[in-house]
Amino acid sequence: MLDELHYSVEYSISSKGRKEFRMRHVKFLLVILSLLFLCNVYAKPLQLVTLEYPPYEYTEDGKLKGMAVEVVRMIFKELEIDITIEVLPWARAIRYIENGERDAIFTAYKNPVREKFADYSVEILMPQIVSFFVKKNAPIVFDGDFNKLSKYSMGVVRKISYGQKLDLAIKNKTFKRVENANDVTQNFRKLIKGRIDIVPNSKYGGYHILKKLNQVDEVDELPLNIQSVPSYIAFSKKRNLTHIRDKFDVILKRKTLKRRWNLFTSTSELFKKINTPTQNYKFLN
Repeated sequence: MLDELHYSVEYSISSKGRKEFRMRHVKFLLVILSLLFLCNVYAKPLQLVTLEYPPYEYTEDGKLKGMAVEVVRMIFKELEIDITIEVLPWARAIRYIENGERDAIFTAYKNPVREKFADYSVEILMPQIVSFFVKKNAPIVFDGDFNKLSKYSMGVVRKISYGQKLDLAIKNKTFKRVENANDVTQNFRKLIKGRIDIVPNSKYGGYHILKKLNQVDEVDELPLNIQSVPSYIAFSKKRNLTHIRDKFDVILKRKTLKRRWNLFTSTSELFKKINTPTQNYKFLN
């Protein structure tokens, strides 16, 4: 009887020990697999998307260039994070960020709709002046009242934000007709051919494109700028990359305005090659 009891206790302890050993072994394997998974995730380059939007980001001779591109590359290099940058139609790029199919997007204006699915940098990546462009000598005057432009047609890029004021006017159907295109070059071609009356765009981006089209002298920029709009890099919330966003912000904040300006002039010959108007422009309040 005592032998049977001793055997039962010994078996019970031995069985319990084996179970604990197996559990520890399983936990250890899970930890190892998790670490391997994380290493694999971070070993992959971050997938960034942008659009053709010179002089901030544009393709030339098969290479991606531009002010914003250089800043983004410089910061991720300092963070020791590999990246890829894919140029896409803006509507598709935005959709990829919303669905978590890509990691980040630049240069993006901030609005309430996008903030639901994108974590924006706190620091401004690129400040942009938004202007109206019209055909040379067109009898169009803008004094800040969008309603006075209601009889004119406008060309915009799909899913592009032009700042809250103009976005709201477009949403409220203030203008006679609003045509969508995949990129602003298409809109400038329509403008020159007389198919639309107005093209809103970033001031320097507009001149850069017109120079490439050899049409600078065929278009006027209206002197009252619509808005000075900050643009950002934004990370997909579905990718959970706020920690990288925060690190990006730290370095971006450290960069001085002078360094950004030097970077701008070194990556774009815009001001040297285009006689952009230098008078003081007023902004729509």
